[in-house]
Amino acid sequence: MTDHNGFSETECALIAQSIEGLTARIQTQCIKQTKSYLELFTGDVADYSSDFKPIMALFQQRYSRRDWRSEIDQIRQSLRQAKAVVISITSPDYPEQLKFIGAPPPLLYVMGNLNNLHLPQIAIVGSRRMTRVGGTNARDWAKFLAGSGFVVTSGLALGVDGAAHQGALQAVNGKTIGVMATGIESVYPPKHHNLACQIVASGGTLVTEFHFGGKPLARHFPQRNRIISGLSLGVLVVEAAVKSGSLITARCAMEQNREVFAIPGSIHSPQSKGSHLLIKQGAHLVETAADIVAELGGALAGMKNSISAAQDQSSVMAKILTDEEQQVLEILGYEPIDLDGLMRFSPWSVAKLSQILVALELKNTVANDNGFYQRLV
Repeated sequence: MTDHNGFSETECALIAQSIEGLTARIQTQCIKQTKSYLELFTGDVADYSSDFKPIMALFQQRYSRRDWRSEIDQIRQSLRQAKAVVISITSPDYPEQLKFIGAPPPLLYVMGNLNNLHLPQIAIVGSRRMTRVGGTNARDWAKFLAGSGFVVTSGLALGVDGAAHQGALQAVNGKTIGVMATGIESVYPPKHHNLACQIVASGGTLVTEFHFGGKPLARHFPQRNRIISGLSLGVLVVEAAVKSGSLITARCAMEQNREVFAIPGSIHSPQSKGSHLLIKQGAHLVETAADIVAELGGALAGMKNSISAAQDQSSVMAKILTDEEQQVLEILGYEPIDLDGLMRFSPWSVAKLSQILVALELKNTVANDNGFYQRLV
């Protein structure tokens, strides 16, 4: 969609970011009225309510000055150099999960595979000063969850975040998303530059709401955390101190009605106290990654429409069944049966069976209704 000057909806969204005082929350309210940035800039002010007219007039005044042209040209050039794209909240490419959080980011800068943003995600976060056990858990659980069909989302930070990304990359066809607190062209910390390159090269994704040149300022990290949780069905806290960014992410998840999971640890470890606090506050205590798979089964069902939209473009959603998946289908009938019932006929461990069931669910061949499975084909 373009106006008579040839500017697109996305470019109009970029122009909007340069208007001082128009926060993400205000922009969200504006778009609810006009349905597009282009209409906000070029629509007839007379068509809107009296309380909205001053805001719309401010947009149009800024637009008419045309002093944003060089800025837009610079962004276009930067996008080409970084091999990145920008997605506005009015675009069909914008992830549905994120639209419904408080003050969703008006723009996302993305490098890598856009389809991952629309697939079911599990966020894995934790301490930068992870213990040896914490690092092992982050890698192993991320590998299992990525192998089960989830995209693993984290914040590219040192410690648990980096271990989670690495674990996801170890899974067959594993995908991971790194949510950044800087501009898309600048990886922070610099030590994770190679990891960021591996994520994109493997079919993963980097995403940020911060514009080109955005620095890793302290206030950016809590903002970034709401996106990590907002993209995901649930958040797993591996290790965390009581005062930590991981707990901010978990609280964002709770506010966004996402599931929160925490791995318990030693009562003597400072890195376990945050996880224990979350469990006291109602987070799911999990002892195996299969616990998360089982808990999120119902949430996966709620994403089937958006999953189906990405189905044709994603190898994760391919209709071709593995031998193990075909075996499970043969065990399953058209009458609901729980996991314990399936285990009586299964040659696999509960963790392996849960992994296969999630893969089948993502391929729309199995339904999960509150822990009871039945085949659909």
